[in-house]
Amino acid sequence: MKEAIVLLNMGGPNSLDEVEVFLTNMFNDPNILTMKSTLLRRFVATMITFFRTEKSQEIYRQLGGKSPLVGHTQKLVDALQARLEGVVIDFAMRYTPPFADASVARLKAAGVERVYLIPLYPQYSTTTTKSSLEDYEAAMRRGGFDATTVEIKHFFENERYNACICARLAEAMEGEVYGDFDLIFSAHGLPQKIVDAGDPYALHVNRHAALITRQLEALGMRFAAVHVAYQSKVGPMKWLEPSLETKLKTISNRKVLICPIAFTIDNSETDFELHVEYAEVAHELGYESYRVSRCPNDHPLFVESLLELYEKMRP
Repeated sequence: MKEAIVLLNMGGPNSLDEVEVFLTNMFNDPNILTMKSTLLRRFVATMITFFRTEKSQEIYRQLGGKSPLVGHTQKLVDALQARLEGVVIDFAMRYTPPFADASVARLKAAGVERVYLIPLYPQYSTTTTKSSLEDYEAAMRRGGFDATTVEIKHFFENERYNACICARLAEAMEGEVYGDFDLIFSAHGLPQKIVDAGDPYALHVNRHAALITRQLEALGMRFAAVHVAYQSKVGPMKWLEPSLETKLKTISNRKVLICPIAFTIDNSETDFELHVEYAEVAHELGYESYRVSRCPNDHPLFVESLLELYEKMRP
């Protein structure tokens, strides 16, 4: 039986012209704006897109005119393909090209009979994992592609993946004393009402932070203190707390390392928001050292963890 692994992610603009496409598709996603009325969602999405497009374009302009996410994902796909002969490795984005329909067409033409869907989100959320899986499955129905699907919902408990996170933290701390720094696990924020409705994301983030901390300590990488915070808040409603800005203001240590715990691939939230915007906040607050670890991207240990997940899903 011919098999394929498809990596799923939210995507990011491949050009400044795609910024509006990205925002329009994201805010029309019923998993993001959860109001029941489709017409109301479209109206709100249109307003958000109108007011955010220009500001978002400026962010991507500073990142070279596009999101780094698609390029990093392609490198990860290439690295995984090099390790698996006879298995098709593909990827699809939720809100920008390459979309799921194109991936489905490629797999169907290749005669694939079983598809392993791996959303590149360590923790499960309806806004990310569920949305990406639903999108790909809908594309399969549209394309008349009746392959068997096997899905993974989260992988934050995978030890090899967490070893990759530890390795990235070690890279960021090269030449420094761990005990001099506080470690902040920064996760993408989520409206509190989505968590209150039963989304397990915050629970998974906290469990993940605890697992990584134990793995770090076993390696002798002991930080002065460890915290969890949330970034990327949009709009006036209540979001998960504490925010990263609040956390930076309230901790006493003036040396800090930020770990983007909810991201597997570097994107605007890491390359710009963490490396630029929050770096400015830390500078204004008088931090002596502000560091940010890279996402796993195509790190060999991330490739190994994906291979391990694939093997465990196979019948």
